[in-house]
Amino acid sequence: MRVGIPKESVPGERRVALVPDVVRKLAAKDHEVVVEPGAGEQAALLDAAFEEAGATLATDAWTADVVAKVAAPTEEEIAKLGSGSVLIGFLGPLTQPATIRALADGGVTALAMEAIPRISRAQAMDALSSQANVGGYKAILLASEHMGRFFPMLMTAAGTIPPAKVLVLGAGVAGLQAIATARRLGARVTGYDVRSDVAEQIESLGAAFLELEAGKGAEGEGGYARELTDEEKAAQQEELTEAIKGFDVVVTTALVPGRPAPKLITAAAVEGMPQGGVIVDLAGESGGNCELTQPGETVVEHGVTIVSPLNLPSSMPEHASSLYARNVQALLDLMTGEDGALHLDFDDDVIAGACVTRDGEIVHDGAKQAVEAAA
Repeated sequence: MRVGIPKESVPGERRVALVPDVVRKLAAKDHEVVVEPGAGEQAALLDAAFEEAGATLATDAWTADVVAKVAAPTEEEIAKLGSGSVLIGFLGPLTQPATIRALADGGVTALAMEAIPRISRAQAMDALSSQANVGGYKAILLASEHMGRFFPMLMTAAGTIPPAKVLVLGAGVAGLQAIATARRLGARVTGYDVRSDVAEQIESLGAAFLELEAGKGAEGEGGYARELTDEEKAAQQEELTEAIKGFDVVVTTALVPGRPAPKLITAAAVEGMPQGGVIVDLAGESGGNCELTQPGETVVEHGVTIVSPLNLPSSMPEHASSLYARNVQALLDLMTGEDGALHLDFDDDVIAGACVTRDGEIVHDGAKQAVEAAA
C-alpha cells in the first residue's frame, strides 16, 4: 500500500498526519510512504528524519493509494485526488458540506477521523480524544498565563497565598485532562458535567464535583451529553451563573456534535467573577460556551479575560502530531488486507462508520443532512 502525506495548507495548521516513528513501523510492513517535502517542519520534524525512517520525499503524495491529512482539503487539493482514491483526515462531515460534496463529486472514498465510532475496538483510532487531551492540557496553561496570580497555595515568609479556584465545565476527554493539569499545578479544582455518571471520574482526579439540579443525568449517545431542553438550559444557566462567581478560572469544553455550542456562561456570570479572572472557552469553533466569547480572540470583559483559541492542539504540533499519527496508523492497519494491499471492508463497523463519501455518493447520514441543508 502506498500512503501519501501532503503538507498541510490551512493557515495555522502545524500538525502533520504521520511522524517518523510511525513511518518506520509502516515501512517495516512493506508499505511505501511518500512525504511531501516540508510536511513536518512546523512540528519540528525535518525531512531527513522521515527519510531515515524509510519514507520517500516527493511532491506526488496526492497520487498515493491512501492520502492521510490532518485538516480538510481545499478545492484545489481535492482536484489532485484521483477518482477511487482514499482520503483520511478531519473532514468536518457535519460542518463542511461544500468539502464533502466536492469529495463525493470527485469520486473519492473519504474516511473522517471524527466519525470513527466510539466503540472499544476503535479506541486506538479515536483522534478526537487524542487531540482533546492536548487541548485540555493547553487550556490550563493558557489560563495560568493570563491570570496574574499563582495556581498553587504558597506559604512564604511574607504570608500564605491561597490556591486558585478552577472550575472545568464538561468532563469529556478535554475536561478531564484540564482537571488533571490544574490539579498538577496545585489549584483547587471543581468539575461539572450534566452526565452525573462522570462524577466518580472527576473525583478520582482529586477534584470536587459541582452538582446542579438542572439537566442532571443528561447522558446521550456515543459518550456525549444529549442536548438539553430549553427549560433545562435556562435552569442550568441560572444555577451556573451563581456558582461561577466563586471561581478565579473557568474552562469550558461543552460541545454537541454538529450543533452550536451550548451557552453556559452568561454575561452576568462573567460580571460576577473576581477581577483578574480568566475564562478559557474551548468551544469557540462552534460559537463558544460563553455569551461574551469572540472565537479566536482574547478579550477583557468586566475585568475578566476571555480566551477562545481555535485549533488549540495545533499549538503543540509535535506531540499532537505524534498522537494523531498513531490514530492514523491504527486505521491504516484496519484498512490493510492479509497480502498487505489496501482492503476496505465496508461491513466493518469502524470503516462503515467513518466513511462519508464512496462511489460518488455521500454515505454518512449526518454529512448528507448537512449537505442538503446547505443546498
